[in-house]
Amino acid sequence: MLYKVVDIIEPDFGCEGIPDGEILKDDVVLISQNGERITLKAEDEMLYKEGIDVGSSVKVCNNKIIKA
Repeated sequence: MLYKVVDIIEPDFGCEGIPDGEILKDDVVLISQNGERITLKAEDEMLYKEGIDVGSSVKVCNNKIIKA
């Protein structure tokens, strides 16, 4: 099933920044072709690397986001 990315929410760690050893993960809000809305966690670096942004068409496989 295809989904559209409707929002990417980055965590706010305040002035402390990302804790040592932690991988930055964003909440990615998706909407399916039939209107189902889901939110998944995805590594921020992967989203940039794959060119996934708001408006992108994606698939979900084993709770992982893959650019369509």
